Amino acid sequence: MIAAPSPLATIRATALGYVPRILQGRGWVLAGLVVFPVGLSLIIFTLIRLKGGDASPAEAVKVFHEVLVKMMLPIMALVAAPAGIREDLEQRTLPLLLVRPAPAWALPLGKGLPWFAWGALWLVIGVLGLQLLGGDPGQLPGRIVAMVGAWWGELALMTLVGLLFKRGTLWGALYFFLWEPLVRILPPFLQRLTFTHYIESLAGSRAAEVQVSQLLAQEQVSTHPALAILALLAFGTLCWALAGWKLQSTPIGLAGSEAEG
Repeated sequence: MIAAPSPLATIRATALGYVPRILQGRGWVLAGLVVFPVGLSLIIFTLIRLKGGDASPAEAVKVFHEVLVKMMLPIMALVAAPAGIREDLEQRTLPLLLVRPAPAWALPLGKGLPWFAWGALWLVIGVLGLQLLGGDPGQLPGRIVAMVGAWWGELALMTLVGLLFKRGTLWGALYFFLWEPLVRILPPFLQRLTFTHYIESLAGSRAAEVQVSQLLAQEQVSTHPALAILALLAFGTLCWALAGWKLQSTPIGLAGSEAEG
């Protein structure tokens, strides 16, 4: 009788077996989502300086918040998350993974960890690249921690949403690009229900301040950096756990009806 592998062994084996997939097309798209905007910014700023122009270091803050945080990070989560368990459900390959007596609830994290490590690597490279624009060195550690922590939470959230809903990518896009931008006009409690709030608290800077003219605009609040990173890590861990629970409680068959809704 074959003994069932431990959850840790399942996660490790799944992650190691999935690494080659990261180095295929989708993985390089993920890297490009970070490298392209940062590289383009560096080229533009270099040309401005060569022509004798004045490129303000404050522009690095704008690129960080407006491009990496608001656009590229959510798109990375939308691209990477479906490549895990959701893709196996839709392609009817998940039953093959469950032939061996391994705990099913460990599979989402096992397949998600390689994407997290790969994305975190490029996010760190992107943040370091922005320093060449003249960013404040004192804010560098906070920016790196903010991006890696938010990537952990956003990837986990999209993995869970992908298991809960057939059109998980759509619901995720609505959250990232509709709910998150509203943070600047919401009361403090609701501000804390966004990734933007915790990223800004960790980075020590904001993309822009709320203008007095904004209807119903509320004062922006901050969370202590230690609590902010704990919130991101705890939220991501909760989402991974719920994703595992959802997969464990979903009947998986070769017909693939579980992928239809």
